[in-house]
Amino acid sequence: MNTHYTTDRSTQMVLSVLKAYGIKKIVVSPGTTNMAFVASAQSDPCFEMYSSVDERSAAYIACGLSQESGEAVVISCTGATASRDYMPGLTEAYYRKLPVLAITGSHGEYLIGHLHPQVIDRSVTPNDIVRYSANIKETKCPDDEWHNNVEINKAVSELFRHGGGPVHINLETMHSGNFACEELPPCRVIKRITSVASIPSIPNGKIAIVIGSHRHFSQKETDLIDKFCSEYNAVVFADHTSNYNGKYSFNSALLGCQFHYNSSIFDVDLIIHIGEVSADVYSYSKLKSPRTWRISEDGEMRDRFRNLEYVFEMSVEQFMEGIAKGSSVNTLYNECSLEYKTMFSRIPEIPFSNIWIANTLHDKMPEGSLLYFSILNSLRAWNFFDIHSSITTSCNVGGFGIDGPLSTALGAAIACPDKTTFIVTGDLAFFYDLNVLGNRHMDNNMRILLINNGCGTEFRNYDHPASYWGEEANLYMAAGGHFGKQSRKLVKDFVENLGFEYLSASSKEDFMEVYPKWIVTTSDKPIMLEVFTNSADESVALDRFRNIVPPPKGQQIKEQIKITVKELVGNDILTQVKKIIKK
Repeated sequence: MNTHYTTDRSTQMVLSVLKAYGIKKIVVSPGTTNMAFVASAQSDPCFEMYSSVDERSAAYIACGLSQESGEAVVISCTGATASRDYMPGLTEAYYRKLPVLAITGSHGEYLIGHLHPQVIDRSVTPNDIVRYSANIKETKCPDDEWHNNVEINKAVSELFRHGGGPVHINLETMHSGNFACEELPPCRVIKRITSVASIPSIPNGKIAIVIGSHRHFSQKETDLIDKFCSEYNAVVFADHTSNYNGKYSFNSALLGCQFHYNSSIFDVDLIIHIGEVSADVYSYSKLKSPRTWRISEDGEMRDRFRNLEYVFEMSVEQFMEGIAKGSSVNTLYNECSLEYKTMFSRIPEIPFSNIWIANTLHDKMPEGSLLYFSILNSLRAWNFFDIHSSITTSCNVGGFGIDGPLSTALGAAIACPDKTTFIVTGDLAFFYDLNVLGNRHMDNNMRILLINNGCGTEFRNYDHPASYWGEEANLYMAAGGHFGKQSRKLVKDFVENLGFEYLSASSKEDFMEVYPKWIVTTSDKPIMLEVFTNSADESVALDRFRNIVPPPKGQQIKEQIKITVKELVGNDILTQVKKIIKK
């Protein structure tokens, strides 16, 4: 009989990862939803197959097999109550840390609750039967492939992590009867490394150390990263939440945001990913590499660039000290630095806006101070510019919400009473967190810069989908018209009654006159500077920044024609015309 592997991609990936981990023992029970997996494994001589009609018994057989062989064992069954009968054996495996992988077949979770035969809800598992549970849906598109691949790797790796134990994979299948696949297609295997001795050799070529938001690096960590960069032709892509101030730090946002220019500095041979969430979506979207190595003490598989190869469950210090000494000459940093300086020199004149203010202040902030930002517009604006390395910068990019920037900055000011704490925030974030201004711990070392544009200007920016609605976006999407409609007295009266010194500016000339009073490091009061801008100028400023490098001449003409046609006929008619042309 000419049977091979199933053509079901999700099942193929499970089989491929099992083989990569050397897992070969499988105890199977009869069923339809697990048939594609069982038939494929049965056709592969790499697997040792065992049969058990009773799923309860199968799970216990797996416990004995694993205990005496010292290997991981797979158990496979269909849906319905068959999977429930794994629970006693998996409980045993959990408390004995036995690597038993339960793969349960499923029709698909979208059928749960609709009275389909043999469809039960397995989305919630008891705390003490498995270490990890993954739901693998049918693979229909590249996003499905990526997500399922990561989940399968997470699940299989958990069998051995931190002492090991049982794991569950719920494998959805469409019951494909096609078993004509003669060879398993390639499938990425993500490996977790916990021993310094097992760190592989660093590949040749350009290396980008990409640091998301991170606690303060110690001097030793900074020195080790600098040493690595000098020996391996590496540069550190850092933003104002990275807290890396070494000599190989490179602020890439200005180059990354360019709409019509793709710099070669983003094409690297290896990404080493450190830290957590970053707001520099421009640079992250342009970084291209065949592989990413992530260093994190939590050891979690976080695949930000969709090419994760290794996770090093260790500290940055352990990793950097554990690698072999490199011998290359660093040319990448100078290349990056030259590109940034060239782009910076071409910055055009822009309207009074958050970006203009950041450009004005970035090299004037007091050394040794703390500088905090609210998310989106404020952080993005300042990320375009370098700030003195002695200044500590931060933003709430973990949860990425607008709800607590002032409170966070106050906490920093309390922790560092001998330093001046600055915060730049938009109006929605400011009013969201307004109550903290009355906190009795507010002291004279606090400086607040409020960019009041009267709405969530993010939704009015030219490159945001909501901008299509123009002024109407202010009604609900951009939440305009709240908080006094840019009242010149509301914030002034409020903060002055709380003991603040209040300053304001509504133009470039106003700002140049008052900002020196805001950046002072000594004062007998906390200081508030309220700046009034408008969303139209904010959008124009961002547009000009993203188009420092203009499009080619031909493309400029095409884009202008598109804009003109859209203005004349409207978006709906244009969409209908496109559909007709395609036919």
